Amino acid sequence: MKILAFSDLHAAAPAARALVTASADVDLVIGAGDFCNMRQGLPEAMALLAGLQAPMIAVPGNAESADELRAATGPGVTVLHGEGCEAGGLKIFGLGYGIPVTPFGPWSCDMSEAQADTALAGCEAADILVFHSPPKGIADRTSAGQSVGSTAIHDAISRIQPRLAVCGHIHDSWGQRGMIGATEVVNLGPGGHMFEITP
Repeated sequence: MKILAFSDLHAAAPAARALVTASADVDLVIGAGDFCNMRQGLPEAMALLAGLQAPMIAVPGNAESADELRAATGPGVTVLHGEGCEAGGLKIFGLGYGIPVTPFGPWSCDMSEAQADTALAGCEAADILVFHSPPKGIADRTSAGQSVGSTAIHDAISRIQPRLAVCGHIHDSWGQRGMIGATEVVNLGPGGHMFEITP
């Protein structure tokens, strides 16, 4: 299965156009959150992706809530937040939001580490884990060098050992990769990454 995965579109029309074009060559698109900016303009941001030529699985970022994302998506988009689904024979589990709680204030959709632990406890197996936030210590460094990823996400990847884990959120770490056990972790960014995973 060919997969196009991205994060942090933030309503950027040029990036959306490139993703729509690239989607012609894939079986599945994964969107790892932050489609809009600060809870504003989500329907317009999702409209930029209306031409995607493959089904999309999306998790909410900290810039939109799960309910807002579900309300703004059309047919062909599955929103995951603390739940899983199957696509092309692959088991995919997703959890969005900023984890741990961000310093951005009341507009940001965040979860505590304890809330994330609870949300991830029900996932026993997955081929792909989709997060908005990165795991602690992998692709999670700010421009100031601070490691701001999630321990709950790191622990879940360690326990579940999916074939791939994708995230976004920390813009300074876009494109960075690392390993947790046998699992490759990739901080995506809006440019998109291609993966091929056989069921």
